[in-house]
Amino acid sequence: MPLETKHRILLLYASQSGQAKAIAEEIAETADEKGFLADLYCVSQMEQFSLEKERAPVVIISSTTGVGQVPDTARKFAQELNSDLPANFYSHMKYAVLALGDSNYTNFANGGRIIDKCLQQLGAQHFYATGYADDSIGLELVVEPWIEGLWDALNELCQGQKEEVNSIENILTMNDDSTADRSSELTDIELLKLEANVPPTAKDSVNSPVGVEQNSIVAGFQECCQVPTWVQSEKPLSESALNIPSLPAEYLNVEFQESTEQVCQQECFSLAPGVTLFQVPVTKAISLTREDAVKTALFLELDISKTSMTYEPGDAFSIICPNNKSEVEELIQRIGLANKKDHVVEISIIPNNKKKGAHLPEYIPKKSTLQFILTWCLEIRSVPKKACLRALAEHTSDSFEKRRLQELSSRQGAADYTRYMRDHNICLLDILRALPSCHPPLSLLLEHLPKLQVRSYSAASSPKYHPGKLHFVFNIVEFPSCPEKPVDRRGVCTGWLAEQVTPMLQNCENETIIGDCLSNGFELPQASIFSQQNPFFHLPAVTAAPIIMVGPGTGIAPFIGFLQHRDGKNMAKDVASSLTQIVSEKLGVDTLVAMKILADLREEKRYLQDVWS
Repeated sequence: MPLETKHRILLLYASQSGQAKAIAEEIAETADEKGFLADLYCVSQMEQFSLEKERAPVVIISSTTGVGQVPDTARKFAQELNSDLPANFYSHMKYAVLALGDSNYTNFANGGRIIDKCLQQLGAQHFYATGYADDSIGLELVVEPWIEGLWDALNELCQGQKEEVNSIENILTMNDDSTADRSSELTDIELLKLEANVPPTAKDSVNSPVGVEQNSIVAGFQECCQVPTWVQSEKPLSESALNIPSLPAEYLNVEFQESTEQVCQQECFSLAPGVTLFQVPVTKAISLTREDAVKTALFLELDISKTSMTYEPGDAFSIICPNNKSEVEELIQRIGLANKKDHVVEISIIPNNKKKGAHLPEYIPKKSTLQFILTWCLEIRSVPKKACLRALAEHTSDSFEKRRLQELSSRQGAADYTRYMRDHNICLLDILRALPSCHPPLSLLLEHLPKLQVRSYSAASSPKYHPGKLHFVFNIVEFPSCPEKPVDRRGVCTGWLAEQVTPMLQNCENETIIGDCLSNGFELPQASIFSQQNPFFHLPAVTAAPIIMVGPGTGIAPFIGFLQHRDGKNMAKDVASSLTQIVSEKLGVDTLVAMKILADLREEKRYLQDVWS
């Protein structure tokens, strides 16, 4: 299509773990063939775009983080929308929102909802129904039909704008006095047409999460079958013609340099920019479960006394953790770079590349060793996006293996992608194990693997009751082997934490001998953490207000902090006092006799106490 006939759109994304960014990039890649020019920006790049002056359609892809908050990259953007702006400030703006979320959480897709609501309050108007994609059942179930319908909506909008301009020009040319403004009429018609353009499968869904508007696209739940393996294709997909997405544009250039010196950029690189990071020791580790328990739960204590970190019961904190060492080693071996794992990797943008908004990943140092990048920077356990599978197919020599990757990245293979990739959490290493002829370059990993995410945990203590200490409890996540994943795995962070504290569990089983362990050369494990305040999960200000706390399993952890903070420090003493009073009244004896009776019951193991504080 000639350049002059293409309509411009502004494409914005607010991403926490890379999902929203990947979807926005997919839209940007497709825009050209659909007759549009997409200007792509993260919402944090506010100096590079202006909604106040924007007259092109705006498409916003937003994920959700925390307890229903906008991503970290969108905080400033959301604050700007919430500032003291007139009610009609964005009345000129036509926009669409795709909100990503997980219906397992209360505030489903709330990051996109917040942005959507703010724009509505400032007078902006939808040109396409808001989409709500649910990660718990597969984002692609909404994302793909939403994107497909987006192009029709954009064409409809641009055609309507063109007709409006032509109409105005004709009126001016004919010098007609009937110059009534038809913009509002056109907008109503456009909205009605856009509602009709919502894919029928999405509009007919009967499993919409609570609170989702009727005009939105929401995925319904589906049955997922257990299957022996994902590598072999089955009919009819194996005999179907495939609608394969365009090959993602390569944009990163990778060079290796030998270096015997420590890389300064790697040493100074911040794995958590924008937050205050604290390096703290683990001073206590206790196993809360027996050896034959189905799950292994651990209690850890961190010493924050020498830091400025503060928290309240109900707050969370995040831990920066590395990928599993053996998995990193295996991945390096598998991509044929074992002899270069300690070499310096220099990354740069390929000149004149075709990638929309191409830029260096901010979570990877410009100069660093391969070992550092795969250990600390990339989420190697993530389920590869379809764009990644499409790119992997280009580096797969076996025709059957290549075809399978093409199927899983195709529109026809959407059900297989959900059933095999998502439901079994198949990662890149699983794919490379199963497809021997697949040999991707390092640049593909750097372009397609998302940032290694921090892991967050609830505080299980009160700073009033344990000053200078931070407690937390977690289950060690176990992934047993299966045909899809032939190797046992533990959770990235829980497995790493368990490995770090194993010597403490074996050698320092209680507080009294920790000093002896230290004096014998045992070094306490260290953790890099930062605070994550949660104002929506704090104790009520009125201390007399009753509280009902529900937390099965390790979910009870934050409530321990609540109790320590309040009705908890003196609970055992108060219970004993109440029982003494009851015994005294019911048996008609004085207080000393009642206390003696309780003491005897305690001695006989008939009065049991579990006083964790």
